[in-house]
Amino acid sequence: MDKEYNPDIVSVVDEDGKEHIFEELDRIETEKGKYVALLPIYDDPQEQLDDSGEVIILKVTEEDGEIYLAAIEDDDEFNEVGNLFEERLEDLFELEDEE
Repeated sequence: MDKEYNPDIVSVVDEDGKEHIFEELDRIETEKGKYVALLPIYDDPQEQLDDSGEVIILKVTEEDGEIYLAAIEDDDEFNEVGNLFEERLEDLFELEDEE
């Protein structure tokens, strides 16, 4: 049986009003908050090739009933959440460590 791949696409507008499109890879919730792991999607194939492939981790916040994604300012919080996502994504995508 073929499994059809349907990624969750997220549109984020930055503080300059520019729209960025991401694929949502995963989301988690800890005692400190809710977070998403995103992978950029580009219209221009060259931009895709130039991208480092780095996953972007943002904190989910809510204000006046609106959902916002924000950078994680605290280094310890970022590292903790980054490690959680790394473990989960390795399991999810069965990534192997390169030696």
